Amino acid sequence: MDVARPKSVIRNKKIKRLIYVALFFIAASVVTLGLSRMSPAAPTVEGATLWPDTVKRGEMLRQVRGLGTLVPEEVRWIPATTDGIIEDRKARAGDTVTANSIILVMSNPDVRQRALDAELQLRGTEADLANLRATLQNQILNQQAQQASVESDYNRARLDFEANQELAKDGLVSELILKKSQVTAQELAAKNEMEKKKVDVNSRSAEAQIAAQQARVDQFRAAFQLRQKQVEELNVRAGAAGVVQQVPVEVGQRVAPGTILAKVAEPGRLKAELQIAETQVKDVSIGQIASIDTRNGIIPGQVIRIDPASVNGTVKVDVQLNGEYPKGVRPDLSVDGTIEVERLADVLYVGRPAYGQAESTVSMFKWMPNGEAVRIQVRLGRASVNTIEIKDGLQLGDRVILSDMSAWDAFDRLRIN
Repeated sequence: MDVARPKSVIRNKKIKRLIYVALFFIAASVVTLGLSRMSPAAPTVEGATLWPDTVKRGEMLRQVRGLGTLVPEEVRWIPATTDGIIEDRKARAGDTVTANSIILVMSNPDVRQRALDAELQLRGTEADLANLRATLQNQILNQQAQQASVESDYNRARLDFEANQELAKDGLVSELILKKSQVTAQELAAKNEMEKKKVDVNSRSAEAQIAAQQARVDQFRAAFQLRQKQVEELNVRAGAAGVVQQVPVEVGQRVAPGTILAKVAEPGRLKAELQIAETQVKDVSIGQIASIDTRNGIIPGQVIRIDPASVNGTVKVDVQLNGEYPKGVRPDLSVDGTIEVERLADVLYVGRPAYGQAESTVSMFKWMPNGEAVRIQVRLGRASVNTIEIKDGLQLGDRVILSDMSAWDAFDRLRIN
């Protein structure tokens, strides 16, 4: 015979089930919360792929670096002084030339005709000058002869007056004759002075006329010399000893005045033109020591000029080469230049990280003795090409990773294998 259970038993079972379910959900929540608060496992990184360095203390050499090319110190650009047609090319790029070497031969009939006209005009003015000299000289001679004749008459009249004075003392000449001879002498004296002045004035006038004609001759001579020079410049000469760098024209080409016909450089004297980032050039100054890497050797140098303008984020810096040139050095050779900015005494420094800039704060991984790398904040100071100053965040002897760790930005710890 079945016995009916009391209602309290059924109620107790339901309560137990609810308690078990609640305990299960509470336990699951606690486990989930604990797992969410646990740090993720540190990923493993191969140590061979990293670029580590150790923090040091001592003297730090600050340098800036830039790419550039070698260019001649003395470059001569040869322009066309007149229009013309290229008839012949005597030299090509790479040829060694002297100052009188002909590089190009040009033709222009108008230039030669103008030179001929200028020569004829010069010859005509020179003939006019010679004729004027002769005419004026003849006029002056005639004036001088007339003055000499008057002076001779005056001298005779003066002698007659003096003789009459002596005779008048003895009563041999009347008073009227004496006065007449005196007046005659005075008139001729005045006339003689007037003739002398006329000779002097005519002489000065002749000099002025000759000077004016001479100036005209000089004017035509200068014009002729200019035309003659233009004819001579149809044979384009190097103008300086060196090596031809460019001849950017071809035979048969017509060129206008000012067109660049050739470029001649002295290869024995080169300088380096470096392109320095505008953020770094503020530390560069005239006279600083530099070294130029030609890939075949290092040439010592010195900064001699800094361009005042910035182009495409860089500033051109000229470096004078002071050492012996390695083999293979030539104009337009690509080089790598390093300029010594300053030496910092007794500073904490490390190799420059791939992502670190001067006077900034960056996160770096510090390589711990237990084989892990921990992210820390490091304040950087002044920078050089390969090193950078440490202001805060690292101590002497700390080992840090300099390579690009952007792939691990989501992690603060790494395990180094």
